[in-house]
Amino acid sequence: MLEQKMIDQEVKIPAGSVVLRGELIIPEGATGVVLFAHGSGSSRHSPRNKYVAGVIRNSNLGTLLLDLLTPEEESVDAYTRHLRFDIGLLARRLVATAKWLKNQDGTRDSMIGFFGASTGGGAALVAAAELGDDVGAVVSRGGRPDLAGASLPDVKAPVLLIVGGLDAVVAGLNQQAYEQLNCVKELEIVPGATHLF
Repeated sequence: MLEQKMIDQEVKIPAGSVVLRGELIIPEGATGVVLFAHGSGSSRHSPRNKYVAGVIRNSNLGTLLLDLLTPEEESVDAYTRHLRFDIGLLARRLVATAKWLKNQDGTRDSMIGFFGASTGGGAALVAAAELGDDVGAVVSRGGRPDLAGASLPDVKAPVLLIVGGLDAVVAGLNQQAYEQLNCVKELEIVPGATHLF
């Protein structure tokens, strides 16, 4: 296998009828790529997402911070709030992005993981169920895994659900989703943390 060189670039990813924008950073010798599925009102420019991505890269993994909605869709969704809950749409875009990564020279041999937040957590689990063995792990932080619905029992990748202890409603939804997962799984409740910890 060829030596993995450092990659740091803005990328454009075709996904159905739209083109998604992202920031792909892969350290030299990285063993995988973590695809971020952020929640509503967030983006690839979010300081929180960038911080988490930096920590992940320090663990010898690459990151792809991705905007799942186009700027035009974000403008509409700011008023209607319907696209951020369209889990099918978001999951299809995650699947398209994962397949795009598998067709790029620098990431073709990399294992793919998902890091989802809010509704992105549900979309990541639906995408993982569809992609099967091509996904190495799914982490949902303050996510809505319950929105993955009927896809939950089909997820093969190990799943870590992290939720704030003060985020009672979402913690309950995470517990319900956890019980439907048939894979290696863990649910971590962070004491004293709210939804956006």
